[in-house]
Amino acid sequence: MELDSPRRGRRLVAFRIVLLLLCVCGAAPVATGQGVAVERRLAEELGLRVGDTVMLGPAPDSLRMAGVVAAVYEPRPDPSGIMRRDRQVRLHLPDLARLLGHPDRVDRFGIRLREGVAAETAAAQLDRTAFGYRARPSAAIASESSQTFLVVSRFHRAIAVITIVASAVFLLCIMLLKVDERRRDVAALRLIGCSTRTIVGSVVLEAAAVAVLGSVAGVGVGVAASWIVNQHYQGVYRTPLRFSIVTGDIVLLAVALSLVLGIVAGWLAARRLVRTPPLALFGR
Repeated sequence: MELDSPRRGRRLVAFRIVLLLLCVCGAAPVATGQGVAVERRLAEELGLRVGDTVMLGPAPDSLRMAGVVAAVYEPRPDPSGIMRRDRQVRLHLPDLARLLGHPDRVDRFGIRLREGVAAETAAAQLDRTAFGYRARPSAAIASESSQTFLVVSRFHRAIAVITIVASAVFLLCIMLLKVDERRRDVAALRLIGCSTRTIVGSVVLEAAAVAVLGSVAGVGVGVAASWIVNQHYQGVYRTPLRFSIVTGDIVLLAVALSLVLGIVAGWLAARRLVRTPPLALFGR
């Protein structure tokens, strides 16, 4: 759960501050320097290491605090910030307030609730306790900030449905053509006494086997494509964020959908063929 203050002039987010300017002063630490944690990408760009001394300030002309790099950290992967060009450092809250010149003022901070406490109930009680801030569950804030991703997700889902429908029609046409090529074999089987059920079952079994093999090949292609996408974009944005994920649920859905469509297409094609008289299948 997080508390929001209406004063957002300084863009403080918990213990995080956007670094406006960072100057490397030397490798030897200063006794009065405050410990700061530097984002990995920023440390790589400026060649910073643990123990280096930097100057921090809210503006380029007011570098008034010396800091010592105490740690280099990797931010948690966040899709909403992947295109962000700024870099970040983390300070202790008193050091951050002194740096900005506004002690006892924050824009947002988080509260960790005990297990079993409902976030909505705690937020309502906090709102009634004092004024000057608004308490909101973290899930609500995450939902508001991820609206763009929800729109993209719905768009991808719509494309997936259209692709599945089109592929089902294409698969049915292929099965009709393949089974129609075997019309003489089916006619011979019917003339020697094979039942319609046996013929339909064999065609459906063959279609199911082809569907399973196609699913395995498709999953392999998907895993390889996902690996290539992740390797490329993780290198471009220098982030451990995974851009493409092939989960077990996706694999199960793909295999089940392929199997069902293959069986249905094989059954329809076989039923169409066995309803034709054997002599008509021979062309007589």
